[in-house]
Amino acid sequence: MTPNGGNEAEAVPQLNVLAQYIKDLSFENPNAPRSLMPQQEQPAINIQINVNANPMSETEFQIELTIDGDARTKDLILFKFELVYGGIFRIAGVPAEAVHPIVLIECPRLLFPFARQIIANSTRDGGFPPLYLDPVDFAALYRQRMAENPQGQGGPALTQ
Repeated sequence: MTPNGGNEAEAVPQLNVLAQYIKDLSFENPNAPRSLMPQQEQPAINIQINVNANPMSETEFQIELTIDGDARTKDLILFKFELVYGGIFRIAGVPAEAVHPIVLIECPRLLFPFARQIIANSTRDGGFPPLYLDPVDFAALYRQRMAENPQGQGGPALTQ
């Protein structure tokens, strides 16, 4: 028991990863083998990253990183990919006002390196050099989203 009468397990902040998984993975090389030939120009690489969070219970949350991207020259799509990488997290012993940022900053931060490696492996296995995504500042994304949508503060089911 803690001095205020609560359980000690409740008083200690916890963030546990209960599961991680690939929900969806797609890699397309629509112009192979032409896309694998040396190109005259550097391809433009476009990446979109979204974070979705859904409460499963009072302390468990499903977080999904959706990463879409492509590489193209002005007249040729080299490759396209989509990855939905998820995790189930337990958050306990944390003040209610801190849960929302933990869910949308810390949880995706823990998932991102695994998603990054899956994308690098997929592009390499597709015949291209591995595409290593730059680190993502999930705190900056969160602040930007909160500035755009301050009423979104109420619940954790926010898409970034």
